[in-house]
Amino acid sequence: MPEDIFLTIEEAADLESIKYNTLLQRILRNPEDFNTKSITSFSGGKERVLVGLSSLSPKAQKAYAKIQTDGIIKEMIEDKTSGSVPWYMEVDLNWYIENNKQQFYEAVELCNRIGEFIMYRGTNKTEFAENLANSLGISQRSLYDYCKKYAEANAWAEKQAMKDGQSHDYFKVLALCRKPSQRYKFPSLSLEMRSFINNLWYDREFAQNQGTVEMAYTRLEKQASVKSWEIPSYSTVARYIQFEMNINMGEPVRYYQTVGERAFKRDRMVKASRNTKALPVMGLIQGDGHTFDCWVKYTHPNGKVSAVKPVLVGWVDTRTRVLVGKRICHHSNSQVIKQALIDMIYTYGVPEYMLIDNGKDYTAECLTGRNRKDRISFDSETIGFYKSIGIKDDARSLPYQPWSKAQVERFFGTVCSRFTKWLSSYTGTLTGRRTAAKINKDIPKLLEKDHLLSMEEFAALFDKWVKEEYHQHEHKGLKKMKESHTKPIELFEKAEEKYIKAPPPRSYAAMLMMRAERVHVYNIGIRKFGYEYRAPELCDYIDKKVDIKWDESDITRLYVYTLEGQKICEAESQELLLIAPKVPQKALEDHMKMQKQQLKSIRDRANQYTTPLEELAENYSTHKSTFGFMIGNEPAKNDKLVTLPTDKQFRDDAIEKKARRSRKESGYFKEQAEEALQKLRNLS
Repeated sequence: MPEDIFLTIEEAADLESIKYNTLLQRILRNPEDFNTKSITSFSGGKERVLVGLSSLSPKAQKAYAKIQTDGIIKEMIEDKTSGSVPWYMEVDLNWYIENNKQQFYEAVELCNRIGEFIMYRGTNKTEFAENLANSLGISQRSLYDYCKKYAEANAWAEKQAMKDGQSHDYFKVLALCRKPSQRYKFPSLSLEMRSFINNLWYDREFAQNQGTVEMAYTRLEKQASVKSWEIPSYSTVARYIQFEMNINMGEPVRYYQTVGERAFKRDRMVKASRNTKALPVMGLIQGDGHTFDCWVKYTHPNGKVSAVKPVLVGWVDTRTRVLVGKRICHHSNSQVIKQALIDMIYTYGVPEYMLIDNGKDYTAECLTGRNRKDRISFDSETIGFYKSIGIKDDARSLPYQPWSKAQVERFFGTVCSRFTKWLSSYTGTLTGRRTAAKINKDIPKLLEKDHLLSMEEFAALFDKWVKEEYHQHEHKGLKKMKESHTKPIELFEKAEEKYIKAPPPRSYAAMLMMRAERVHVYNIGIRKFGYEYRAPELCDYIDKKVDIKWDESDITRLYVYTLEGQKICEAESQELLLIAPKVPQKALEDHMKMQKQQLKSIRDRANQYTTPLEELAENYSTHKSTFGFMIGNEPAKNDKLVTLPTDKQFRDDAIEKKARRSRKESGYFKEQAEEALQKLRNLS
């Protein structure tokens, strides 16, 4: 019977997971159940009592055995892992299995046999080893080498498990596999050669000129002769460049150097999707221009007919992808953009925000009201057209980054694939990258034979396509956003979240469509469009600056304002006076009449300025003013709501028009009264 192992009462209590006093009381109450002995303390005093391990519970005995085993195993692990880190500690297991399947699964079988041999506890282990080696087709020496690798891998697995708490038994299998050969080392290429090849291969000009491996090798040969390098083979250089491009992930760098930053951002830069479902309907619209890839017949203002590519100015609702505003024209400008927005707000409503293209047409000063060089004092010009019609704010997309307004760009792609390609005058979608898509067609001949659609016919055809096909067709983008309605017009009409704001009065919108400019007043009036515009009220502003507005569809009249925004008059265009003596001319008579009115006005004002204050006070004392509240029936409410504009010029114009209408009515009634009195006199 083996000798018992004696422990102190403190150690035994720890193994039993109880307190010291508890174990001591058990020993005192039942001394026959515990194998104890006393030893003399080295420091003197009372003898120390030890308790035998066999007297403790099986739980305590197992805990003691584990402590002893862990200590031994830890010492063995530290001893076997004291060398360099083996290759299988750093290899990717999945990669190794994918590239060495047969070898790995053969090593799994071998690992099981080696494990059986190590755990063998029979009488004649040498004979067992000989039989196992013969069955595996290896020598006994190789068998013991495998056992050594197995034990070392097991030690590394245990050590790694202590760190991360995970099983690493696959180390034992990989230890019996062949170490993968080291590739892409290129011993014939020195560090200087590799640096030279990289510098040349990734050089911007070399990449833009589409430099080849042959060109790089030729330049390396010249550099090697100067530096006295040993010239490597062409295949080595080619394999090294292939390694840099494909394995070392240098291909994106080469692409960046080849195409430049703008194209790299477009093609390779990381992008994110916009959550359009979070927006309300008409919460954000996107605007841009698109040139159709087809030709139409266009009649110029001078009557000349030519073939042109029509331009679409479009506004797309980001949430529903509905084309809420559009205009087809020859050339887009700020006026066309204004008209497209005016059509939108009276059909679909006023949007909350807008995302506009970075082009000069969409960011014109008259539209945004920002970054003005010559500041004009019109409210609608200072605020900007966008905000004047009720839009809260506008955001500008970044230059050369069309993905920032992806929805409208995607719409233009749909227009090309589902509309433009059905036209006989389609000549291919041409971009900077797809020039090969050009279709050669004799456009002048088609124009001569009158086979091209007119601009008006094309616009009507496009409008029909938008309403009957695009708006009624299921949209993949709406499906991706998991919208309840996947047709653009259905989602626009039935969506619960919708931004609603009443548009301004149409008269205010008409005023916003006018162009504005600051001009000089000459003694012959205002010069504009090759004509002269005159009005009696301009006499006081000769040699001064004024602000003008005009309607592009009617340039016979200019609306003139002071620099502070107060309306002066409406100046009309005048024909040049024909100098023909002794011939009565209506224009000459009107001109002389205007001169006399100017002189009379100046004399009256001079007389007024020189009148003493006493006379003015006497005149004022005879003046009586009355005022009171007027009571009347309230007019019926108009169901069509409009937003009252705060524009100062619009308010002044409205008041002035009302006064002008009142004067016309008073003059009409006066003429009728005089005519009636004259008839009465004739009767008498």
